[in-house]
Order: sequence, then structure tokens, then C-alpha cells
Amino acid sequence: MSADTTLLGLFWQANMIVKLVMIGLLAASLWSWAIIFNKIVSYGAARRSARQFEQLFWSGQSLEDLYRNMDERRSTGMSAIFMAAMQEWKKSFEKGARSPIGLQMRIDKAMDVALARETDRMEAQLGFLATVGSAAPFVGLFGTVVGIMTSFMSIASSNDTSLTTVAPGIAEALFATAIGLLAAIPAVVAYNKLSGDANKIGAQLTGFADEFSSILSRQIDERLAVARAK
Repeated sequence: MSADTTLLGLFWQANMIVKLVMIGLLAASLWSWAIIFNKIVSYGAARRSARQFEQLFWSGQSLEDLYRNMDERRSTGMSAIFMAAMQEWKKSFEKGARSPIGLQMRIDKAMDVALARETDRMEAQLGFLATVGSAAPFVGLFGTVVGIMTSFMSIASSNDTSLTTVAPGIAEALFATAIGLLAAIPAVVAYNKLSGDANKIGAQLTGFADEFSSILSRQIDERLAVARAK
């Protein structure tokens, strides 16, 4: 009886270890694609949110009005950094801040924490893509080695070295490497692209934090000068 050389047939004819390798690689590939599509959507939303917030921020309304109109629970990206800074600003002045240096340091620290949180959120799960991209080919190669060893042992026990006997077993084994490459290549390409996008968004957030820190620094000096004059 001739061997089934379809992809599904090669899977079912493989031994248990090779099957487990194939299933693991297919699961990793599906999860990688889920991460890829999720990041594409979330990065697009982050860029739109940044553009919308920048329009509000530079629209001319006061920082106090913008702060009151913002929803803290739905703040992400630039708006999250803005909210963190303004919360520290209001808390410090409510408690009677007198040192501009200390106030500036607390505001900068609050923005740094918010920036780190946003950066971690953007880079979350990218490490999985990097792991799949680097490990999947070797996992597939492991399945191939096991499959070839099993195939050779079957050849030795049957004393039949004809191509029709050897080819199906070798094809089953190489199928594992093919699945490993199928999982690894998109993961590597997506990781490089998404990492670059995350870095660009992170740089944009860092630039906003620095610019907003300068704005607040000038306002702190003005407020404290007025307070001292009184």
C-alpha cells in the first residue's frame, strides 16, 4: 500500500514525538499571528490617540481645563503621561509646595513611571515573537532528527532500502522542519517591524514628556514667584 504523501497524511504517519513537535510549532505559529494582529491594531490606535491628544493639548485651552476633561480610566499613551504629571502637580500645590526643584523632580518621576508603564505595555508579548523566531527552527530540526532516526530504524528492521520505503519517512521528518520555518519566519519579520514601531512610539512619548516637563517647569516658577510676592 502506498504511503499518504499529503500534508495531513505526513502528520498522521509521523511518530508521537514528531507529532507533538508539529502541534507545538503550529500552536506557537497561531499565537504569534494573534500577537501580530493585536499589535498592529493597538499600535494604530496608539498613533491615532497621540494625534488626537496633541490636537487637544495644543488647542489653546488651559492645562487645568484639559485635565478636568480627561478620563483617567481611559488614559493611554500621551494622555496617561499628562494625567500622571498633572496629578502630581495638583497634589503638590494642594499641600503647599514651596521648592521648585523638589516639585519638578516629583513631576518628572511621575512621568517617568507612566512612560515606563506605557513602554512595557507596548512591548508586551514581543519577546514571545523573538523566542519563536529563534527557537522554532531548532525545535523543528529536533523533530526532523527524531523522525529520521525512526525512519532509519524502520528501514533496518525491514531490510528494504528502496526509495518508496525511504522517501515517506524522510518526508515526514522534514515536514517538522518546514513547520518550524513556517512559524519562525513570520515571527522574526513581525518582531523586527513591531519593535521598530514600538521604539518610534516610545520616542514620541519621551519627546512629549520632555516638552511637557519644560512647560510645567516654567509654570512652576511663575506660580511660586506669585506665591512669594504675596
